[in-house]
Order: sequence, then structure tokens, then C-alpha cells
Amino acid sequence: MEEMEEELKCPVCGSFYREPIILPCSHNICQACARNILVQTPDSESPQSRRASGSGVSDYDYLDLDKMSLYSEADSGYGSYGGFASAPTTPCQKSPNGVRVFPPAMPPPTTHLSPALAPVPRNSCITCPQCHRSLILDDRGLRGFPKNRVLEGVIDRYQQSKAAALKCQLCEKAPKEATVMCEQCDVFYCDPCRLRCHPPRGPLAKHRLVPPAQGRVSRRLSPRKVSTCTDHELENHSMYCVQCKMPVCYQCLEEGKHSSHEVKALGAMWKLHKSQLSQALNGLSDRAKEAKEFLVQLRNMVQQIQENSVEFEACLVAQCDALIDALNRRKAQLLARVNKEHEHKLKVVRDQISHCTVKLRQTTGLMEYCLEVIKENDPSGFLQISDALIRRVHLTEDQWGKGTLTPRMTTDFDLSLDNSPLLQSIHQLDFVQMKASSPVPATPILQLEECCTHNNSATLSWKQPPLSVVPAEGYILELDDGSGGQFREVYVGKETMCTVDGLHFNSMYNARIKAFNKTGVSQYSKTLVLQTSEGCNFETQSAPYSQLVDIKKLLAVAWFAFDPGSAHSDIIFSNDNLTVTCSSYDDRVVLGKTGFSKGVHYWELTVDRYDNHPDPAFGVAHMDVMKDVMLGKDNKAWAMYVDNNRSWFMHNNSHTNRTEGGITKGATIGVLLDLNRKTLTFFINDEQQGPIAFENMEGLFFPAVSLNRNVQVTLHTGLPVPDFYSSRASIA
Repeated sequence: MEEMEEELKCPVCGSFYREPIILPCSHNICQACARNILVQTPDSESPQSRRASGSGVSDYDYLDLDKMSLYSEADSGYGSYGGFASAPTTPCQKSPNGVRVFPPAMPPPTTHLSPALAPVPRNSCITCPQCHRSLILDDRGLRGFPKNRVLEGVIDRYQQSKAAALKCQLCEKAPKEATVMCEQCDVFYCDPCRLRCHPPRGPLAKHRLVPPAQGRVSRRLSPRKVSTCTDHELENHSMYCVQCKMPVCYQCLEEGKHSSHEVKALGAMWKLHKSQLSQALNGLSDRAKEAKEFLVQLRNMVQQIQENSVEFEACLVAQCDALIDALNRRKAQLLARVNKEHEHKLKVVRDQISHCTVKLRQTTGLMEYCLEVIKENDPSGFLQISDALIRRVHLTEDQWGKGTLTPRMTTDFDLSLDNSPLLQSIHQLDFVQMKASSPVPATPILQLEECCTHNNSATLSWKQPPLSVVPAEGYILELDDGSGGQFREVYVGKETMCTVDGLHFNSMYNARIKAFNKTGVSQYSKTLVLQTSEGCNFETQSAPYSQLVDIKKLLAVAWFAFDPGSAHSDIIFSNDNLTVTCSSYDDRVVLGKTGFSKGVHYWELTVDRYDNHPDPAFGVAHMDVMKDVMLGKDNKAWAMYVDNNRSWFMHNNSHTNRTEGGITKGATIGVLLDLNRKTLTFFINDEQQGPIAFENMEGLFFPAVSLNRNVQVTLHTGLPVPDFYSSRASIA
């Protein structure tokens, strides 16, 4: 029964309905509350004016909702009749359950008439507090709305069923216990409210006040009020209009608007609608029963989820603890091996120490004995033993020379723990159910027609299989080291094409690709073999799968330009990045796009502009060389810097090999990087400048230049090695 309580409360006052009336929208409201929310409208909107103009045909005229703005979802506590300037703005308050309540448009009458009999302001309108539908009242006012006697009866039975003490119906906040009930007003009062609202004088002096319990009994025993017609107040409802769906009296059938409508007996329709409501309630009851069972199921699921979570967490902790225990056991085994190796090394070294100590003691004794023998002055006696002593000394010396003074054991531990497979397995440790619920993507397919190599760069392209339904979140491209070593990741991302730079010239690389998503990774694609060039300016089509590419030996030349991406911001590029200059007074470095790690490579630079004798530097460098100092100032560059008279070689800020001969406008500087012989040599105007500049050149080197003070140079690549160097190298 308590769940029904909200159905029995007025949306305006928040209390149980008192004399509820039914609005045309089928919602209910207390008669007193309906009077409180009335708003007076202009004469032009009255029913009389509408009927006079022929525009009103119904008993209730609904206002245009665009004109009437009584209830706004975002207002500031005020409602107004927004269609006319003459209508005053009316402040409003909120009821206990959140509905806005409008006070009466004029002071309430001082008479003590019931709300139904009190006069209603002329041209009033009312807005439903639930659906916000507005309508204008006719001459009957609130009396034109039917009273909901059924709702009154339900409320009476509900209040009688509650065992709690009767409360005062007029207390504003916490209702106090009622002390009396007025039989005429049908209201329960506490003492303060009775003195304030029901004084014993005037017309109220004749009202009969009884104890609350007696008032409850009198309510229960009072005869049920008979519903009367709203149009003919002295007539009871006797028939039911099927078209208007409302009870009517016999005068409505003879004189009123229902005279031509189909009507049926009130009792028969009452039973029919009761039957229909019962049938509808049966279906709703089934749904309510299903909802209750579903709620029970959900609550059981909450409990089961909590229990399963605890059980699963315990299982997971046990599994991880087992892995940790296994790792600790393996750790103990490995430590035992290390300790064994440690003890073995110490034993060998200690044995050698003991052996050498004994041997050294014997040697020292022999030496001291021989020294004493040498001190003797008896020639014949000395010669009798000298040969034997000499043999013993040589024998002892030979014994020390046969690896005796070489340690039998190294201090290094020849043990290397390979933990990468285990770490990879730990990173891939996941729940099997999750992997099974969402499959991994299909294996990518390498697009051979788009895969190629250029100089020491390789470009690969791939795609998902045409019928693949599992999307890939990204791809992992792997290459080996060019010598058949282990694969390493060179690209991870969403793109389906990748260019890998900085590879070795004249090397064979194996490439493979796999896809991944949140579930895991796919299988590897078939391996693609890529042959980088020997330094020539050609592209070679990659071989399909594992078929090797047969590349003929070609001239060791490479084509490249300067790299704007890695250069200092003061460097100015032109001529397709082949010409560079710099106006800064400080030296600025620019690198070539191609790096070299194998082979013999030669390129030249011509001086296009050279004024005021600056000293540009030419050479090679690593990618991470400093870009704001002269080339060769750090240990990442090997260079020759030159002015108009002489040149120097420089690496790690060390200046060596001053050589006479400088540069002018139009001069040509040649750079020869021979990674086969690991040397770097410089030329000026086809003549070698000084000796071989640098030796033991190993690693990946990029052509490099540092410029300042408006020096401009142009790069020339794809050049063969000078003839004199080739012939000298062949002789060597």
C-alpha cells in the first residue's frame, strides 16, 4: 500500500488529495490547489469573446502553448502570461514535490465558503501542473470539472489502513499530532492550527469538533457521496456517453450536447470498464511479477559477481605466486651455478698461488745458495759444483717460462643470462578467455610490386587480406641486421607503408610484418629479402619471399642531397637541396641525406661564393653531431677546415696536419670515404690535400659541411672514385 502513496498526493501541495477534481487532461488536483494556481487572462481570450466571434466550440478553451509560458524548465521562479503586455507578471513558489504554484491573481475572499462555491475570477485560466496543458475556464469555473469520488474513497481507505496516529493537516513543516476534527470542514487540527485557522467565533462557532479517533470512525461510516452532473448540479449521473467517454444525466441527453450521442447504461459500462481494467491489470501484474523476479536475479548476480571476484582474485594470486616461486627456484639454481663457478675460479687461482709460492721459495733458495757459492775463493771446489748449479739455474728458469706466470683463470664470469624470452612471455601473459572472445587480426600481405630499395634505403608496403573481418590496430615491421642476425623492430604504427633509411650498402636484409590489436598479434608474413645497392643510383625490385636477388657488381657511386630536416635553422637551401649557404657569423652544420657504413664513396663540393676569407669545413659526421659549431669541434665529426691559404684536419677539437694551399671562389673540394680501408681523404682541385686525414673509420657516416659568413657551396654526387686512388688501392 505504501508504494501507492505517490498516486494519492496532489502534485501542487504534496499532500493527499482533498476534494480532487479531474482536469480534461485526465490529471487530478485538489480543488483548493486548483483555485491557487488560477491566472486571469485578457478579455480577448475569454470563452465569451471566442464564442461571440464563432471561434470557440468547446466547453474548455486551450491556450496556445507558445503564448502561455507558465512553467519553464529554466525560469528563475517567476511565471508570466507572456502573450499580452497588460498581463502582470505573477511570482510563483514551488510545492513540496517540485511543481510551481501560482498564488491567486486577487486576494482570496473573506467568506468561509468551500472552494467549489467561492467565486472564481472572471476570465481565469488554469494550467495542469503535470502535463502543463493550459485551458480557460467558462462561467461554471471550477464547478465545471467533475469530482474524483473514486480517488477520495481510495484515499480514505488508505488513511484508515495506516496505524500511525492522525496528524494535523494544516501544519506547514513537520505535522503535529491532531487533537480535534471538524465534522463540517472534514479537517484534522492540532491545537495551534485550530486556534489559528478554526477560531470558535462567527460561522465556525457552529461547527462540531470531535476527537480524531471519533472523526476517523465518522469518516468511515459517512455515506458515500453521489456524483452529480457538472452541467446540472441537481441531477445524478445515470447514463454513459460513449462518444465523449463521460457519465451524463438524463437532462444532458434531452437538452444538452449529448442528445445525439450514443449512450449506455451507467451500471453496464461500470462493470465493462471494471472488467477491462482488471484484464489490463492482469497483463501489468505479469510484467510487475517478471520485473520483481528480474530484480531478484540481478541482486543474486551482484552477490555471485562478488563471490566469483574473490575466488578469481585468489586463483590469480595463487597462479602468480606459483610463477614467482618457480622464478625464485630458478634464481636459486642459477645463483648456485654462479657460486660454483666462483668457487672453481677461486680454487684454481689459490692452487696457482700455492704452486707459485712454493716454486718462488725454491727459486729464491737456489738464488741465495748460488750467490753464496760465488763468494767462495776456492777455484777447484767451485768448479766441482758450478756445472751442476748452472744446469739447475737454467732448468729453473725454463720452468718459469712455460706459462707459469700466466693466470690459469680469468676474472670474468663466462655466463650470460638470456632473459628476453621470459620477459616477452611475461608481457604476453593474459587471460585466455579474453583472447578467445576477440580474435587476432589476419596475417598481413606484403605488396611486392610496391616494395623496393634505393641506395641504402628500403621501402616496404603491405595490406590486410581482402576477406579479413577482424580490424588491425597497427603493424610491426621487423628487419634483421643485414648479416643474418636477429630481427629487430623498425616500425610500429597504423600506416601500411614504411621507408627504412640508414641501412648498409651491398647488404641482404630479411623483412617481415605482423598485425596486432587489443587481443594479440597475428602470425608473421612471409619473409621478404631485400638487397641494398653497392652505392649506385638504381632501384632493385625486391625478390619474392625467400628468393635471393642476383645483383651485378656496379660502380660504387651514390646519389643524395642535403637534408633540410636535420640541418641548423640558419642554413638556406636551393637547387633541389644541392646548394646551401649561411649568412650567420657563427658556423652552422648541414648533413647529407644518405649515410654510409660500407664501401668506397666519393663526392665533391664547388665553392660558389667566398668573400673575406672565412674557413668552411668539409667532411663526415654522425647524425647526432652538434649543429651550431664548426664541423670537427666535437667527437661526432671528422673534417677539414680551410681558408684562402692553408687547411687543417680536425676531430674532437684537435687540429692536426696543417697543409699549405687554400680555396677561392670556384674551387672544388673532394671527400673520399673508404670504409673498406677505414680511411677519410680530402682533395682540393683534384689534388690530395695533405696525407690521409683520418683512419680507423667505423660506423655510419653522413656527408657534412659547416658554413658561415655567406659561403655558398653546391654538392655533386654520383661521382666515381678518382683514377689515381683506384690504381693505388689496387696496388695496395
